Order: sequence, then structure tokens, then C-alpha cells
Amino acid sequence: MEIAVRGINAFLMVAFGLGLGAFIARRWKLPWGLFGIGAATFVLSQVGHIPFNAYVLNALFARLGWTDPASAGTLLGVAAALGLSAGVFEEGARYLMYHFWARKARRWEEALMIGAGHGGIEAVLLGLLVVYALVQVLALQGNDLASVLPAEQVETARLQIEAYWAAPWYAALLGAVERAFALCLHLSLSVMVLQCFTRRRWFWLPLAIGWHALVDGAALVAVQRFGPYWAEALIGVMAVLSLGIVFALRRPAIKLAASINVPPGTRPPGRAKDERPTVEQLDDSRFAGGAQ
Repeated sequence: MEIAVRGINAFLMVAFGLGLGAFIARRWKLPWGLFGIGAATFVLSQVGHIPFNAYVLNALFARLGWTDPASAGTLLGVAAALGLSAGVFEEGARYLMYHFWARKARRWEEALMIGAGHGGIEAVLLGLLVVYALVQVLALQGNDLASVLPAEQVETARLQIEAYWAAPWYAALLGAVERAFALCLHLSLSVMVLQCFTRRRWFWLPLAIGWHALVDGAALVAVQRFGPYWAEALIGVMAVLSLGIVFALRRPAIKLAASINVPPGTRPPGRAKDERPTVEQLDDSRFAGGAQ
């Protein structure tokens, strides 16, 4: 039972990540290439994010004396720094992706597919890490740890293995629940950053960074102060808010020709003979109301 539940948790994490992409691709007839762009964007963001946290933030925390997690000041400072780090690197990478790579992806549903790839690959990778941890624990179970590990690591490994199996079965499923909530966040962030290009307003990028930082930071504080169940409840509320952001920013496309009822071979009234829409007008016509 214990092994099966942990295996199911890993399976669900992977299934959620890929299943969301499959749903969006089928619903809006979108190519999986957009999912791949989102996935690659997440991976590339971590190339800078992980070393920055390991070498820069850890050194900063030590210099500031932020070493006691029981201290409210330390917890808030660390949570804010880690949340802001995640927001800057991931949303910065998302912005650059839209600007240099996915330059034609300007529709709401395309942003959803890219967001599914961004959060989906994270879910898949974490699911694989869960499988790896399960295999490692099973391999060490029943063995003399002193015969396979350095002496200074034996006690730490023993405590970790005991804690791993001591968690109730429903706690083992929290990873899958969290990934489902995180996918909602990534959809909202992908749509928010897209507004920098469809609405031509730069402040959507810091808004996305701030929303990302708030969710990550609040989750860290909640898990430290109130435990994993209350933390997941908080993340669930933020996931609902994220879906609200997604649908609030939905802007239906305008059909240029179909929306004007004119006889074939005639011009719509009000347009000069040689007047043609500009590139900017064509771009804006894909969204209701154009740039705002």
C-alpha cells in the first residue's frame, strides 16, 4: 500500500503535466511545438535560477545571519528572496521567449499551451525525482547502511528513511495535488506575460514576477508555520485566483472579413480604394479592442 501510493503520486505528477498539454492541444487544435517551447523555457530559466540560489542567495543569507528558520524575520526574508528569485528568472525567461522565440504566439490559447509546457515539464521532472527517491529508499531498506554509505552519512540517511515511511499515505499524494495547483499558476503567468506584447504595456512583466513571488513566498511561510496541509490549502486558493486571471485576460479574436456583411467584389464602406491595413492593425485585429 505505502509503495503503491507513492508510485501513484509520481504517476499523477507526470500525468497532470502531460495531460494538460494534451487537453489544450486537442481543444484548440494547437501544435505540441508550443508545449516544447514552454518546457524548454522552464529548463533554460533554471540554468540561471538554481546556481543563483545556491551561490548568491545562500551566501547572502549567511552574511545577513538568516540561519534560524524559527525566526519570523528570517523566514519572511528568505521566503521573499526565494520567491522573487523564482519570479525574476522564470518570468524573465518567459518574456524573452515571447520576444525572441515564439514571436508569432500572440493568442490566448497559444499562451495556455506554452504555460502548460512550462509547468508540465516541471511536473514531469519532479515526478521522475519522486520515482528516483522511491527506488533509492527501497534499495537501502533492509541493508546495513554502514556498508553502503560513508560513516558520517549513516545517521542522516537512517532518519530520512524513517521519516519517508512514517508519512501517512494521504501525505504522499500532496506532491500530485501541488503540481495540479502549480499548473494553474503557470497558465496565469504565461497569459500575464503575453499582455506585454498584445496590450503593449511593460508593467505586466513585473505584475507576473510579483504574482509568482507572492505564491512561492506565501507557500514557504505557510508550510513552515502551519504545516503542509494548510500550505496546500493556501496554494489551492491561489490556484483558483490564477484561473480567474486566466479567464479575465481572455480576449476573443475578431474575424476581419466575416464580421462585415458586404457583397462579393465590393469594399467595406469608409475605406479608400488603395488603403490597406497596416501590420499593426492586423496584429491588433486578433484581439478584441486591440492594444489597451
